[in-house]
Amino acid sequence: MNAADVMTRPVYTVEPSTTMRAASAILVDHGFSALPVVGPGGLLVGIVSASDLLLANLEHGAATTVGQVMTTTVTSAPLTATPTELASAMLGQRLRCLPVADARGAVVGVVSRGDLLRILTPADDVLAARVDRLLTAYSRTRRWEVDVSDGRVVVTGQFDDEAERRVVTALVRTVPGIAGIDLRMAVLSKAETD
Repeated sequence: MNAADVMTRPVYTVEPSTTMRAASAILVDHGFSALPVVGPGGLLVGIVSASDLLLANLEHGAATTVGQVMTTTVTSAPLTATPTELASAMLGQRLRCLPVADARGAVVGVVSRGDLLRILTPADDVLAARVDRLLTAYSRTRRWEVDVSDGRVVVTGQFDDEAERRVVTALVRTVPGIAGIDLRMAVLSKAETD
């Protein structure tokens, strides 16, 4: 697996002549933390972050284009960079995102911290978190333990009655990616039954 497999594409870019207002709108609309700035041929010439735009608005009310506020010293990654290399570059330089460039230097994608977390977090852990969040919202307490293996969910705990078991089963089935459901009654300790 390398940057080509992890990156988000198509990539949203801006040019140095793009207005700060337009760049801000793209960042807000898509939830990005930064945008690559490209010149002729899509070659990377800078990056503009939400911080750059906020700072420019506070300090330089006269700045109107991305070219006036962008950072021109930019780190990019090649398409062949491994997830470890991407994470090292991002963490080492405290970057929230990293443009990915082809052999010519043209921007072809962006890797964010979230992109890296998605490949490093097992799908079963994501499913377990979704089911746990859903069941906690339903019961308003954390009544059940949730475990997922190969998409199969095991919910362990106490169920008030058969109707509640059906509700829990129905709720779990609403989570995309679930391959099966097993409800198990937890064994109460002697202290809990007294």
